[in-house]
Amino acid sequence: MTAPAMNRFERWRLVLGKTAEQELAQCAGTGGKPLLGGEMIGMDEALGAIYEVEDERPEEKGERSAGLGKSAPRIAKWLGDIRSYFPTDVVTVIQQDAIERKGLTQLLFEPEILSQVTPSIELVGTLMSLKGMIPEHTKATARMVVRAVVEEIIRKLQSGLENAVRGSLDRSRHAPLRSLPNLDWKRTISGNLKNYIAERKTIIPDRFFFWARQHRRKEWNVIVCMDQSGSMAESVVYGAVTGAILASMPALETHTIVFDTEVVDLTEQCSDPVDLLFGVQLGGGTDINRAVTYCQSLIHDPRKTLFILITDLYEGGNAAELVRRLEDMAGSGVRAMVMLALSDSGVPSYDENLAKKVRALGIPCSGCTPTLLPEFLSGALKGVNLEQLAARLVKPAKG
Repeated sequence: MTAPAMNRFERWRLVLGKTAEQELAQCAGTGGKPLLGGEMIGMDEALGAIYEVEDERPEEKGERSAGLGKSAPRIAKWLGDIRSYFPTDVVTVIQQDAIERKGLTQLLFEPEILSQVTPSIELVGTLMSLKGMIPEHTKATARMVVRAVVEEIIRKLQSGLENAVRGSLDRSRHAPLRSLPNLDWKRTISGNLKNYIAERKTIIPDRFFFWARQHRRKEWNVIVCMDQSGSMAESVVYGAVTGAILASMPALETHTIVFDTEVVDLTEQCSDPVDLLFGVQLGGGTDINRAVTYCQSLIHDPRKTLFILITDLYEGGNAAELVRRLEDMAGSGVRAMVMLALSDSGVPSYDENLAKKVRALGIPCSGCTPTLLPEFLSGALKGVNLEQLAARLVKPAKG
């Protein structure tokens, strides 16, 4: 998709809509001719369907008001139009605005419409919040949309997270134990490049390097605890996929927990992140203390436990008890961190007062983008100061 060439008046006309046509045309000196032509007319109609203010009394002016109405064919055409006019990141914003501004939620229940929607994290959040209302004949399509987003997140995060775990656990020492499973292939190859024989296209090594040992299974216990209140939708999507990736690593014992006023252990669903996400129910109240209480029961070796709490800290339960429990957890040696947001922007909206109290315990509280997750994970497993790490990587909570 290549955007048509536009002058500044045409750009402002697309931004401001039909109500600005007359004044902008005068400024541009069009001599009464419309500002927009060609492909820009279609772009204007696609945007107007969502963003034009509807006329309260269209019958008095003989005009049709803006909007997509309830026609499925019209919606299907509109979805195709915006994909042809705008890049994918803009399309996802327009789609979400259509759902929120024009009440098009019900149309997501039609498989033929949902299959044409561009998958996005925002759309997954909407489907998660509606999962109890999605009819049977649409569920398979909804899962396809969610899976497309999950696979894209895995593609972006899996390699970095796996490397963070492998690089952080104790595999740095080499030993003379000559065992094929312990062979350090990378160092052996790089250390013997001088022995490359061109005619055979092979390396004949004269020295081998071996790891001191293979990782023990379940060396660390990682607990990912997520607030499933509606405002945390994007964080829950990223957090759930992160939990599923970590659960696939033999060196980690991973638990994935979601909570509102109730606590649900979704660890058994970690083998399929789509199932994991459909186990989430966005919305409802928030009892962080209750969730932390449950997570404490999962700790068997505090000094080999990483606790990742994903929440905006708007506590509906006992805040004082929550602080005390987090203090006990940190004091016992648990590596704990609070991610106030796990999102593409990394900018959180949170309870600053409670964040200040938690941070005073030495537990970092900050927003985080998915791209920073591997470094957070690596730092935690290596035993670095998490508060200093958070301060270096992202802007921490105030206080």
